[in-house]
Amino acid sequence: MGNNQAKKDPNKNKFDFFLLKRVIGLAKPYRMIFALAGVLAVVLAPLATMRPFLIQKMVDDYIFVNDIKGLTNIALLIFVLLMAETILRYIFNFSAGWLGQSVIRDLRVKVFQHITRLRLTYFDRTAIGTATTRTINDIETINTVFSQGVITIIADVLTLIVVLSIMFYTSWQLTLICLTTMPFLMVASYIFKEKVKKSFQKVRTQISRMNAFLQERITGMRTVQIFNAEEDEMTKFKTINRSYTQANLDSILYYAVFYPVVEIISAASLGLMVWWGAQQSLLENGVTLGALVAFPIYLNMLFRPIRMLADKFNTLQMGLVAAERVFTLLDRDEFIKNEGTIKPDKLNGKVAFEDVFFAYRERDYVLKNLSFDINPGETLAIVGGTGSGKTTIINILNRFYDIQKGAIKVDDQDIRNYELLAFRKRIAVVLQDVFLFSGTVFENITLRDERYSREEVIAAAKLIGADRFIEKLPGGYDYKVMERGATLSMGQRQLISFVRALVFNPDILILDEATSSIDPETESVIQFAIETLIAKRTSIIIAHRLSTIRHADNILVLDKGEIKEFGPHEELLKMENGHYRELYEMQFLQMAEEDS
Repeated sequence: MGNNQAKKDPNKNKFDFFLLKRVIGLAKPYRMIFALAGVLAVVLAPLATMRPFLIQKMVDDYIFVNDIKGLTNIALLIFVLLMAETILRYIFNFSAGWLGQSVIRDLRVKVFQHITRLRLTYFDRTAIGTATTRTINDIETINTVFSQGVITIIADVLTLIVVLSIMFYTSWQLTLICLTTMPFLMVASYIFKEKVKKSFQKVRTQISRMNAFLQERITGMRTVQIFNAEEDEMTKFKTINRSYTQANLDSILYYAVFYPVVEIISAASLGLMVWWGAQQSLLENGVTLGALVAFPIYLNMLFRPIRMLADKFNTLQMGLVAAERVFTLLDRDEFIKNEGTIKPDKLNGKVAFEDVFFAYRERDYVLKNLSFDINPGETLAIVGGTGSGKTTIINILNRFYDIQKGAIKVDDQDIRNYELLAFRKRIAVVLQDVFLFSGTVFENITLRDERYSREEVIAAAKLIGADRFIEKLPGGYDYKVMERGATLSMGQRQLISFVRALVFNPDILILDEATSSIDPETESVIQFAIETLIAKRTSIIIAHRLSTIRHADNILVLDKGEIKEFGPHEELLKMENGHYRELYEMQFLQMAEEDS
């Protein structure tokens, strides 16, 4: 627990090895590939340094003695080593990239599966754009831990060690002269690393902010245009876009400064090496001409990894920052407890609420002391003002949220005794705001569940009366529905959702404000569909239009989360000063005024 707490502290500067260990643990299913990349990193380090060493030998031992045969042999050896290094480096780069892609592929599945099991409270307080950033941008960044991070850093460090070793072996004096500029390079690299780290963190924050903003505005574009808010939203977007651009420009600035500084330091080191080495060579003091030829190559092999290490370490840090965000999501245990073992093939549909209390936040109860019964096959209508708790009843019956007090029973069993997915399969919900996915009408009805045939779908559509409009669509059941069903009317989307509910053949049906936004012409079709759906199954109907619920066996009147009245339509109308009678009279008075 202490480790987790330390890991989540955003102000710490210490490199988090615990987090790195957890990220590397993701590669466990691909440990053979990980091991291969590690072995290649070890092999490539000395192999890469063999070329300048052989070039030195070529100059000193063959060129000056005019040994053509020996020169040819060593040239062939250099060519073979070059080809071997090329092939091994290709395998190394490909295996590191393949490893990263495989890990994030599995991680995407894991994160998506995790998100689909979270309580709805997570989505209540988390912007969709933020969740999208976690599952796409952040996971993609984790890929760099493998493709550009740990393994490549190890390879670069090993290369540095081997290069320095050979340089000291060749000429320790010349090596020390070359290293006189190293402190300047180390300081520049450290400053660069810290500055880029902060700028990358700002970039990640701004990406998340921009994704959340764009997702909300694109989804709510109809509202934006209705209220002529385009200019205001554009101003807000420009501010966010400017912040994102500035965060990227900051990192570009640090790169633009760092690389020329490294080149200057490298050039200075090379100049010192040539100046001192030439003197020693002329004095015949142990520095050979071959060493002078090879040392610039060594210097390039030395400075390039140092220059890249600072960048790669930042890449690794950013991968760990992204990993921390993803792991924070994965560590959320806000799940509905699924400890039930009963897997019903069918429910009789008896529903009982017994002294139910429920709050979305702590003790701010939305439902209070709620008790009522629904017998198998009966229809219960729920009415009440906005915020009275009607939709909340649906949420807790489906176990999207768990109640704090009391019990909800179906067929005399506490709903927590049922296996969650098996229980939800026996309940269908038709919402007021029908969500349709991109795909065909048929796919939206079956939700791509292959258990349902086209014949079953057509039979259900005919039974409800939806087939008439579906057959008129271009392509009929193969008509491509645009995102959220934008090309269909509200009534058409509602009918498709009714067909979907009938195809799934639930034992308990819930209609949430299913006719509140339907025009009168479509309402008669919808009303017929509702009557077809609720026949011979337990049903709960929430509706603003009281005319649509007269056929209900009982009506439950809610006010501020409490039951005010319960009973059949006729009995409630007889109650003087009753809530239901007041709602009923107000609605019909309003209808009369509209007709006049």
